[in-house]
Amino acid sequence: MLENEMSMVSPEQSRFYEENGYLLIKRLISADEADALRQEVHAIAQRQGPTNATWSSVSDQGTIIEHSHDVQFRSAAFTRLLVDPRLTDVFTSLIGPNVQLHHNKMFIKPPERGSPFPMHQDYGYFPHRGNSMTAAILHLDAAPDAKGCVRIYPGSHKLGPVPAVGQDHHVDMERFPLSKATPIEAEAGDLLVFNYLTIHGSGLNTSNEPRTTWLVQVRDPEDEPLSEQHQSRGQGMMLAGVDPRQEGFAFAWEAKSV
Repeated sequence: MLENEMSMVSPEQSRFYEENGYLLIKRLISADEADALRQEVHAIAQRQGPTNATWSSVSDQGTIIEHSHDVQFRSAAFTRLLVDPRLTDVFTSLIGPNVQLHHNKMFIKPPERGSPFPMHQDYGYFPHRGNSMTAAILHLDAAPDAKGCVRIYPGSHKLGPVPAVGQDHHVDMERFPLSKATPIEAEAGDLLVFNYLTIHGSGLNTSNEPRTTWLVQVRDPEDEPLSEQHQSRGQGMMLAGVDPRQEGFAFAWEAKSV
């Protein structure tokens, strides 16, 4: 079991999150733990072969970003991490006692040509009736601005859904340029949490080292999706609490997807 230095989000941190739509939690896990998980991610990338999740709006820049979804099906280390109390305590502090997995994935921004992510809201990919959908990025190595760290428009979650542009659903780049967003530099072991309405993106990795992260998206199980999209094999798994909805039993292959 991973050891914990923080049992819950403080009231001051909760207020910051409510006001700004994001929170950077320092040293959620130790540097040694982050390094072990980093090695797991790079081993997965080596086993699965080349991938490229670069968005269509920036695909002409000759950059790449390696990724994999449903990481818990590739390494048991991430199965354990999904229910680690340090992580689930953060989620329950911010969205309530019942926390359900939506999806998780890993990213590697290679040195010198690691793809940027244009500014966007996650809402456009999996809209829900409520606003419980929450993302958490665990940094497995350092993420200074030169590596293309996450950039955020603080308080932008209060705008509600913003019109999306293009196939990859980015927001208006003139209204929300990447250069004017706040860089959230992080160290190995830091956790960045943000609401799915918070406008965010990241720059190009121009450093000589990769940037390695693990992303998990969670929700309150009673927060219903507006459309059935962005499905994943692990979707619906309870990470904390229970699913309080009243439903009769059905075999997994008969049940409606959540």
